[in-house]
Amino acid sequence: MLRLLFRLLLILLVLVLVLGLVAAAVGPLLIDPDPAEGETRVQALERPGSGFVGIGPPDGGEVTLHVAERTPAGDAAAAPTFVLLHGFTFNLYTWERIMAPLAERGRVIAYDQIPYGLSAKPLPGAGAYADPYAKSSALARLMTLLDTLGVEQAYLVGNSSGGTLALEAALAYPERVRGLVLLAPWVNSKRPILPQWLVDLPQTQRLTLLLARTLGTDMPLLSYAYADPGRIDEERRARAAVHQAMANWDAAWAALLARSLTDPVEIAAQLTQIDTPALVITGAADRIVPPADTLAAARALPNATFAELPGCGHLPQEECPALVMDVIDQWLDQVPARDGDRDRLETR
Repeated sequence: MLRLLFRLLLILLVLVLVLGLVAAAVGPLLIDPDPAEGETRVQALERPGSGFVGIGPPDGGEVTLHVAERTPAGDAAAAPTFVLLHGFTFNLYTWERIMAPLAERGRVIAYDQIPYGLSAKPLPGAGAYADPYAKSSALARLMTLLDTLGVEQAYLVGNSSGGTLALEAALAYPERVRGLVLLAPWVNSKRPILPQWLVDLPQTQRLTLLLARTLGTDMPLLSYAYADPGRIDEERRARAAVHQAMANWDAAWAALLARSLTDPVEIAAQLTQIDTPALVITGAADRIVPPADTLAAARALPNATFAELPGCGHLPQEECPALVMDVIDQWLDQVPARDGDRDRLETR
């Protein structure tokens, strides 16, 4: 009797294991693969205060970027240019609260990095860039946009992964970057890196699509990025979700996520080579990029100023715009004379 019970139990365990493997293999394939419906003409979604710029990638074709620009009241030709680079899942509207005060200093340009916001939603191999979500493609788009808008040199202001892009630009094109303002740059934080064969599995592709839909529909990172999510109003939530009006946004987001699973962040090992003047800012309550990681990045840069803002999370430009502008103004006032200096601002 005991042997029989043991055999029955063993058979049951094997069945459970087999069913689990079948569910793991078949379950993801039940996710609807059809991309989101919506507008296919980005110009049809034009909004006050922004427009669209077509840029030609190196391998032919054109990519349309959603761009917002503010010009200084004074001599625009003599004023510096600030180019604002948003982070993962966000868009140019993350900069709304500092664009006007920053424009008192110079020309301000913000754009939606693809596939976010109202910029194009290309898929790999479908024209434009053969690999639109490689780091090299993002860097090429930034430089091509600067050329298209007639910007020879700029301050790059980057948040999170936008800070990573700013650092990559300063490393590759130091003559084009006058200075860096890095808000919680994604430098030392780690993400999972998978072998290409695993990313290419149909099951992984469907799961990536499901993750893209979750991140882009509910926008969970927006609330998590604030120290106090109660500060987020409905208008801000609506602007964070403008991509949902566009067709194929979920498939494009999934393509970017899939590319990121095989594309490690390696800029941390090269920070000592970047001597561009830099202001590095962290929110003391940042739950996405820990303040200690941001401080470590600032210490590795040869010419950096570090500022920690109390009561702010991962998006200080949204949550604490006055504090952000205070430290930026202080830094800009001293940056020409701080060759090689290493300072820490005491924030108020």
